[in-house]
Amino acid sequence: MALGEHLKEARNRLFIGAIAVFVGTVAGFFIYEPVLEELSRPIQDLNAREGRSAALNFDGVASPFDLMIQVSVFLGIVLSSPVWLYQLWAFITPSLKTKERRVAVSFIAVAVPLFFSGIFLAWLILPNAVRVLTDFTPGGFSNIITVTVFITFLLRLMLAFGIAFLLPVVLVGLNLVGVVSGRQILKGWRITIFMVCLFAAMAAPGADAMSMFYLAAPMLLLFFIAIGLCLLNDKRRARKNKAQQEHLESTADQASVIDGV
Repeated sequence: MALGEHLKEARNRLFIGAIAVFVGTVAGFFIYEPVLEELSRPIQDLNAREGRSAALNFDGVASPFDLMIQVSVFLGIVLSSPVWLYQLWAFITPSLKTKERRVAVSFIAVAVPLFFSGIFLAWLILPNAVRVLTDFTPGGFSNIITVTVFITFLLRLMLAFGIAFLLPVVLVGLNLVGVVSGRQILKGWRITIFMVCLFAAMAAPGADAMSMFYLAAPMLLLFFIAIGLCLLNDKRRARKNKAQQEHLESTADQASVIDGV
């Protein structure tokens, strides 16, 4: 494609993804209240189980409306993830052949559950993270938390987990369509471990090492599984190319014999 065609395709795919997110956001408005109640549950549990004094508060007249927009957009991104993930993948690998289209469908079938798994893992560690962070409150003091700051923190964390779980799938997908080889990925395993741990340290909440471990461990496991799959696919592709080369050489030899006769 020419540069103009690439830009046009990017615009079209961004438009489709934006429409999907908008539709998901509209749906998010209808489930906003039960979702907000679940997101605020870690604070409620602190008061109920540990006798803490913690409360979520709005700091402005328009803050409830702003929060509703933020949560609804987050829900829109999550609900529309099959659409925008496919659009992203289709843009990375344009002009897909029939076999590569099957790869694209497989990519979505794996990527969407992993994206949700990352969000779910973040949700699992949140109560512990909130408890650890509020443990630093001195005795006799209360935690008066701004709800917009707290909920925004939770949403960003869950998105970070979800996107982190997508990266190994992207590597496998790029390998399947021949963009990157397994050996190229394997050569950077040291920097991969460092970057994963750095990302986990920045994204995971809490001062305890366990929050970082909860994110880094599954990410590293997924990365090395992805590398293994890429190496296996490289071997399969090499055998196929060798067989095709031998077939072409055999055909050429036969043609030479016929021409000689």
